[in-house]
Amino acid sequence: MTFFEEARRTYVAANAATLYWMLQRPMLGGGFLNTKQNSLTLADYGSDDGIRGPDYTYGWIQGRGLEALVAHAEFFEEELPPLAEKLDAAGRRLYDLLAELQKADGHAYFCYDKHMNAVYADQQNRLHAQEKPALIYSYSDAFVAKGLVSAASRYGLSGLADHLAYFDRVVASVEAGRFQMDERRPLSQQCLGEQADDIGPRMILLGAAGMLKRFGHTAHTAYADRFITHVIDRHFDTPSALLRNVPGEDACNVGHGIEFVGFALDYLDDDADPTLIETLERILVASFDKGFIGPGLTLTISIASGEAQGRYCPWWSLPETIRSAALVHGRTGNPQSLRVWKAAHAAFFERYWRGTPPIAYQTMAKGEEGDVPVDFVPATPDLDPGYHTGLSLLAAIHAADRLAPTPRISG
Repeated sequence: MTFFEEARRTYVAANAATLYWMLQRPMLGGGFLNTKQNSLTLADYGSDDGIRGPDYTYGWIQGRGLEALVAHAEFFEEELPPLAEKLDAAGRRLYDLLAELQKADGHAYFCYDKHMNAVYADQQNRLHAQEKPALIYSYSDAFVAKGLVSAASRYGLSGLADHLAYFDRVVASVEAGRFQMDERRPLSQQCLGEQADDIGPRMILLGAAGMLKRFGHTAHTAYADRFITHVIDRHFDTPSALLRNVPGEDACNVGHGIEFVGFALDYLDDDADPTLIETLERILVASFDKGFIGPGLTLTISIASGEAQGRYCPWWSLPETIRSAALVHGRTGNPQSLRVWKAAHAAFFERYWRGTPPIAYQTMAKGEEGDVPVDFVPATPDLDPGYHTGLSLLAAIHAADRLAPTPRISG
């Protein structure tokens, strides 16, 4: 069996197991996905766990989850139809809840309390009511807009035009300086004025471009070429082949650089500029080689020194590497991108993937006496709802099919 065939089989099995695990858990609030489990202890979070517990719903996670449900339902229609039916049923329920939340004031928020009021926890985990300025958008808007568009497209729902307009407003907010990255502060003009010109918003929103193309919404994808050009022109450091978080600054979030590569390749046509494809492959290989410190990819490295800026290695950057490496290798056939794909695959499934249950440790740490999982939450305490891991592996499945076509699984 070739690596491509073995990888495909592993990814299909992992995604199916994770989705069944997620769907079998009790839903929250009548249809919100429930991935509130500690990845180390495997204990479900309860009310005593505060903002990790079931009294708090993360709009960010639910938007990601809706996009994942829709994409996997389409894939498993042929591979495993009973699973596809369950995914669609869950997707329709979640769509209704998110659409109603977003319709209230045109926005989605990072965290909601048990009364579905938007709140944020500050750096001391003190809760505050979130401000709701009409013209400021956030990552939560981006993820929920992506989920709503994908669901309305698959299910032929009447709200599609409104959701596409919502997505377009999120894109416009980035280019107009009205997109706030830090959702653990009040959404405000003051916070906007204090934030840096980080790669994050354009990178995340680029992740919708491939989905929009697949659903035929090409009138809404012009932004993607602008975002790719902006990132390469302003963030790419030619000598190191790394992407600076902020132009002129030293820090590089290698995972975000790798994620950018995957999203760009998911969108770009087969006849894309070969020089751009070569640049994207350079970013992937450099980011992985300089960021991989043992159990996984460190969060941040110094471009000047190449040194890791911490010992924590979150899970999500490894499946994102699998996606990016698979997509770029499918374009170039370069053994360097295949090497990165195989290395990320091995690191994820040998060190992070628990198997029983089918989840990954959220974070591992590089230690002098060995690499160990740690109770560190990268962004939200909820485990991945098939987004970073599931959608990344799904893209790699399609890449593997192109590289080594295999018979479909029936059942």
